[in-house]
Amino acid sequence: METNKDAQGILVLRKKARKKRELKNILTAMTFVAPNFIGFFIFTLVPVVVSFVLAFLEWDSFSTPKFVGLSNFKQMLSDDTFKISFTNTILYTVAVVPLTLLCSLGLAILLNQKIKGIKFFRTAFFFPYVTSLVAIAVVWNMLFHPTMGPINQLLRHFIANPPGWTSSTQWALVAIIIVSIWRGMGYYMVLYLAGLQGINKEWYEAAAIDGASKWKQFLHITWPSLHPTTFFITIMLIINSFKVFDLVQIMTNGGPGRSTNVLVLDIYNEAFVNFKFGYASAISFVLFILVLGVTVVQFKINEARK
Repeated sequence: METNKDAQGILVLRKKARKKRELKNILTAMTFVAPNFIGFFIFTLVPVVVSFVLAFLEWDSFSTPKFVGLSNFKQMLSDDTFKISFTNTILYTVAVVPLTLLCSLGLAILLNQKIKGIKFFRTAFFFPYVTSLVAIAVVWNMLFHPTMGPINQLLRHFIANPPGWTSSTQWALVAIIIVSIWRGMGYYMVLYLAGLQGINKEWYEAAAIDGASKWKQFLHITWPSLHPTTFFITIMLIINSFKVFDLVQIMTNGGPGRSTNVLVLDIYNEAFVNFKFGYASAISFVLFILVLGVTVVQFKINEARK
């Protein structure tokens, strides 16, 4: 009997010790997770909730907030600046996403070859992504200068009247698109390189033995194998394109006129220039729904392909 009691006592002690270890492990894990969770709660979740509430208020940060219901959303229907910003954002996204995908994939395929100085070229194409955006914008503004810029000086050898670029209402958005693609393709090139290097080389050898051309190898081996990478890059590009702000503000500040005004710049101007925080929050809510909707559609399309 005493032996059984001792055995039961040992089991109880072991269970208590196991529970203490589990609790200690949970607390240890929480200490690692807590800083990130607290940062997310303070700097992301709370501002999103506050912005959603402000979308139904009229507030200039000085007076008492006033509930206006859906008035801020109705105002968008008659706001020409919002319509132009929305259109410019869509045009920017439609141009930047496929062209960046194409350029980054092409670079990745070229720089996945065994050529001399390959590390230098990979670094050179990635370098713009980590360079100061202000420096990039200033340099490209000089390159795009309509009279003294080297780009137009070169184009004058081929056409009589080269574009005005950032000083032209027709070409300013195109200039920003070019800079965006140039800056971002190096980063996405690295992602594609990782995907390319993960493809089994024996598949290409087998396809070559069967007489498949390089183009058929790309269509039937490379492209399907890169589908997860392409899906991820597409999502990231769409999100980043919809929230473009800093490059536009530095290069053109939405001008000339409103030809390069985008949604995030419109939100900034309404909030911190016109002090219409309620209306700015309503626009940001529309932008959030737009990005969320496009992302959900992308995931649905991706699931349907599986």
